[in-house]
Amino acid sequence: MSIRKEHYRNVVIGSGEAGKFLAWNLAGQGEPTIVVERGALGGACPNVACLPSKNVIHSARVASLLRRGGEYGISTSDVSIDMQGVLGRKESMIDGLADLHIERFDASGAEVVFGEGRFVEERTIAVDLRSGGTRILRGERVFIAVGTRAKLPPIPGLAETNPMTHVEMLNLQRLPEHLVVVGGGYVGLEFAQAMRRFGSRVTILERGPRLLHREDEDVSEMMAGLMRDEGIDVLCNVQLVHADGRCGQQVRVAFHIGDDTQIDTLTANDLLVAAGRTPNTDRLDASQGGIELDAEGYIRVNDRLETTAKGVWALGEVAGSPKFTHVSYDDFRVVRENLAGGNRTTTERLIPSVMFTDPQLARVGLSETETQHLGIDYRLAKIPMSAVLRTRTLSETRGFAKALVGEDDRLLGFTAFGVEASEMLAAVQTAMLARVPYTLLRDAIFAHPTIAEGLGVLLSELPKSRPMVVKDTEVSV
Repeated sequence: MSIRKEHYRNVVIGSGEAGKFLAWNLAGQGEPTIVVERGALGGACPNVACLPSKNVIHSARVASLLRRGGEYGISTSDVSIDMQGVLGRKESMIDGLADLHIERFDASGAEVVFGEGRFVEERTIAVDLRSGGTRILRGERVFIAVGTRAKLPPIPGLAETNPMTHVEMLNLQRLPEHLVVVGGGYVGLEFAQAMRRFGSRVTILERGPRLLHREDEDVSEMMAGLMRDEGIDVLCNVQLVHADGRCGQQVRVAFHIGDDTQIDTLTANDLLVAAGRTPNTDRLDASQGGIELDAEGYIRVNDRLETTAKGVWALGEVAGSPKFTHVSYDDFRVVRENLAGGNRTTTERLIPSVMFTDPQLARVGLSETETQHLGIDYRLAKIPMSAVLRTRTLSETRGFAKALVGEDDRLLGFTAFGVEASEMLAAVQTAMLARVPYTLLRDAIFAHPTIAEGLGVLLSELPKSRPMVVKDTEVSV
């Protein structure tokens, strides 16, 4: 028995950041719009990723501050951790966000169907409904925003240990005695510090030569020092060769360091894999819709986010966009404006990033490593965060800030590793977008004492040292 095709002006697959804003916008214009969601309404960010993780990380920071109460003249008794209480606070936030999403979808007029969607022909999606049965949706226009998920490296025995990803980590109601974290990037470092502050023993196994190996070396060194001071064991150049056991009971990982052929083993209670992401296209049957994927499974798009199939767009991480919620939102804006007759593209976007360790790592624009690789002449200003007086009022002086300025006096890049570093980021990014000289920020009147005030301190240091790139070698002139 054939299933009747239902026709819509717009079919959106995925209700994450890009998908939901596009659906709300198009349905709000009176266009028949339906959203297919296989998981939780709103996608990963409000349910199992960005916001829940920052909620848990903040609980860990509170625990750390309580243990340091004596520094602030506050007497505290022994701090005990109630992981169910941590989870309850996080779940309460998620419930509130879920209500907001329901209200917004209802107000927009966009229809939502819960189930797994797959292409069966051009611009036609079969949805295996969560409640049972199948619907066939035909869209005049189709928008794919299915995102990514945690990648599981192909290590023998690893999958059989049933390791945690960030999703299971956020739902953990107990405190691991010893947690091994595979991966020294954003997710791995944020969770490693949080779980250590809750009281777990933590070991990080990083495949690269150093933590955050794509960042400048001074950033990596500062982060490694932070992890050591937190009591976290860090091993780099780790090549995993085997894993066995069961996560939550006992897990054993075998590995060697670099080119050393000697096999070492590490036994722990729990294993968190934070080793990158993979696109959610494996069950999409994209080829049935004439949609090409690249070698890693991401959807091929042009700079307007158009796929190889006419009338089909891909947005967010599944389209290979940088893996940040704020980039997915901008993808929505690119598509929205082009649908309205505009000509917006994804080229040359200035994308900021923040890692929510404590202290934070915030960056926008080029790093020193990138600038040197490109052979761009630059001047460097760098200060310790202790030079920003706000950090002294907080007793949080760890870290540094640095800015790269080009020959035309415009900012090329900015990095800050320090307390509330993200609060400096927006001002720098705005100056870079406006293409104004760095002196605008240097001479601005910032409120005292704030972290942003440090920008004036930082950029006032620029004339004192003028490093310049000559054949990838930094010299002072």
